[in-house]
Amino acid sequence: MGDSAEEGRLASELERALQPIYGPGLRVTNLVRLPGGASRETLQFDVERSGESAAALILRRDFAGRPSSPGGMGLEARVLRAARQAGLAVPEVVMSCDGPECWETAGIVMERVRGETIARRILREAEFAEARPKLVAQCGRFLGGLHGIDPGPISGLALQDALVTCRATYESVGMISPTFEYAFRWLSAHRPPPSPARAIVHGDFRLGNLIVDENGLAAVLDWENVHLGDPLEDLGWFCVKAWRFGATAPVAGVGSYEDLLTAYAEAGGPPVSRDLLRWWELFGTLRWGVICMGQASVHLTGAVRSVELAAIGRRVCEQEWDLLSMLCPDEVVTMRPSPIGPEAGGIDLQGAPSLQELVVAVREFLQDDVLPAVQGRTHFHTRVAVNVLGMVEREVLTGAARLERYVTELTKIGVQSTEDAAEGIRSGRFDEQPDDLAPFLVSSVYDKLSVSNPKYLLPAEARS
Repeated sequence: MGDSAEEGRLASELERALQPIYGPGLRVTNLVRLPGGASRETLQFDVERSGESAAALILRRDFAGRPSSPGGMGLEARVLRAARQAGLAVPEVVMSCDGPECWETAGIVMERVRGETIARRILREAEFAEARPKLVAQCGRFLGGLHGIDPGPISGLALQDALVTCRATYESVGMISPTFEYAFRWLSAHRPPPSPARAIVHGDFRLGNLIVDENGLAAVLDWENVHLGDPLEDLGWFCVKAWRFGATAPVAGVGSYEDLLTAYAEAGGPPVSRDLLRWWELFGTLRWGVICMGQASVHLTGAVRSVELAAIGRRVCEQEWDLLSMLCPDEVVTMRPSPIGPEAGGIDLQGAPSLQELVVAVREFLQDDVLPAVQGRTHFHTRVAVNVLGMVEREVLTGAARLERYVTELTKIGVQSTEDAAEGIRSGRFDEQPDDLAPFLVSSVYDKLSVSNPKYLLPAEARS
């Protein structure tokens, strides 16, 4: 974990909490914090008794100083137990704790399931070649089974209107996106009737939260967003482009819509049309963009200072681009503005090295010297920092020219600021002139994406 005192303290607390389950004389060993996880901390450890292995376990806990999810860790534990009783692929819960009395914050200890969670490995490595063709159907059957569980006996499940909740989250973050306002307006105007039954919704069902082994789906993880709602929310979320991780197949990068919907129906789920699934996929894309805003806000407000959270804020434009690709695909193809190249000239106050050269020097140091020398969470965050400095370099080179083009586009639609554009879309001002709005949205998002992640503008098969 990097801090031996912290590691020792947590190991002692786990030993005390787990003693009633495994008996006296147990030892917690091999305690390791796993990389990733913007909303929860995940640690793995072993339990030994009399020098012999007794269990391989995982602790999922809240970050200190951050509020737990609605319903707390106890709700997650109750849902996991119900899912396991229904025969679904979830880890066995060993114990849960809703407060700091067990291991400093609320958390769940569960069995450690063998397999892989890193999406890019699942999608690309030979080890999972036989699992990939099965995975989407297995996930469809899992969701059909989950949505068929009677939620009545599970206390603490809160009913959520997905679109209302997403709008409230967006407004609470305090950031502005004209594209998101455009998507909210479209979703509201085209909203389908709700599914007849309310169901247990996982809330984050996607690659990255699935354990996959050579046979396919081994377990579903990360239940902090579980709630009562429309079951199609899970299906649409699973299809969001972000969760393809660069692969081309429309569902999780490995399967088709038909694979998912057929398996879902076979497991008891209701028939779902492609138009209905598309609405929920578009909603999921918007929701992920709002979540990116919210995670950046956690960093910016100082609640948790994290280079990972800061970098996630720059992924908002990826979701804006995906929304525009779904809502106005012809304009995205035909109205892409010309790329802006590096600026030349200007007054050089500082002399050499320039700001850009300093950024490059730090990025190269992290990439060439630090990255090969570190492991685990530090390695992950160093990679994030290298990517962030790449964004800074591109913004230094093109910032003034992009700003000039943005001001020109604002003027074309008759507004003076991003705030004015967002409010105009929200109020319906542009409903009678959508042809004027699309070029503005496409141009502005294109320019943001060319700084934050220019590879995202390439077809999936062209990205390295």
